[in-house]
Amino acid sequence: MPQEFSHRVVAIVTEQSNPFEMGVATELFGLRRPELDRPWYDFTLCAATPEVRMNLGMFTLSGVAGLEAADTADTLIVPARPDTHVPTAPAIIAAIRRAAGRGARLVSFCTGALALAEAGVLDGKRATTHWQWAASLASRFPRVRWEPDVLFIDEGNVLTAAGSAASLDLGLHLIHRDHGAEVVNAVSRRLVFTGHRDGGQRQFIARPVPAVPETSLAPVLAWALERLDTPLTVADLAARASASPATLHRKFRAELGTTPLAWLTTERVTLACRLIERGELRLDRVAAASGFGTAANLRLQLRRHTGLSPSAYRRRFGPAA
Repeated sequence: MPQEFSHRVVAIVTEQSNPFEMGVATELFGLRRPELDRPWYDFTLCAATPEVRMNLGMFTLSGVAGLEAADTADTLIVPARPDTHVPTAPAIIAAIRRAAGRGARLVSFCTGALALAEAGVLDGKRATTHWQWAASLASRFPRVRWEPDVLFIDEGNVLTAAGSAASLDLGLHLIHRDHGAEVVNAVSRRLVFTGHRDGGQRQFIARPVPAVPETSLAPVLAWALERLDTPLTVADLAARASASPATLHRKFRAELGTTPLAWLTTERVTLACRLIERGELRLDRVAAASGFGTAANLRLQLRRHTGLSPSAYRRRFGPAA
């Protein structure tokens, strides 16, 4: 049977748009995913002109919907482009403002934050963009609370991602918001990409890449993921990796952009969310299986990472939802 659609995602492309961000949106929201056996997104590309010449003239895009498609979006993704000194077309600014006015979810990838800032929908809100343009945009739009050293920021109905690769992180975060951990894990596995990079992680590592490649953390990560219900410590991870805790911290920063403890906590929260989504009602069992020990600690960590209490998370993502 044909798959039904429950949520319309519309991405605007403009002259000199970046192909990568358009590809991310298409891959995450445009591909059919019958293996998930649930309603998926209705995805549309739209533009203000019949043909769009993509960045560096790599190709010309045609056959997309007109800009009026933006007025039907539940989620509107605004265009990213390399030249941040060229103002966004007035028709696109107007479409963004109309979408904001009717409560649509607004999303920017990389320099797409410029279009949201020009439309005024970021005023008073936290936002991020690629670190290369962060200072310039901060000086031009002082009413925006720019945070240049994170992967993405979720302000409810307005979400912004940093550089190009962070578009994947934000897109997966949106899928997690809409469908829960089980589905986002399935999508990320199909992409061969981690679905668990937190938005607060750093955009880049400000140190040289070592001349001699270091041993991957993959074996110790796999080992830890099988033992989340045990009281693992950073010392345990270091011992498994045959490294000192300091060396382990350095490897985590280099490979994952986070610390061992932060990674471990995020994985425990992900497991707890998955158990709740599968219908486990007893918080003490969820806490024990995910390694948080007590229901009180589980409540604290779940609220800290998702903004929801366990009961609120169950209502939103549990089997009944």
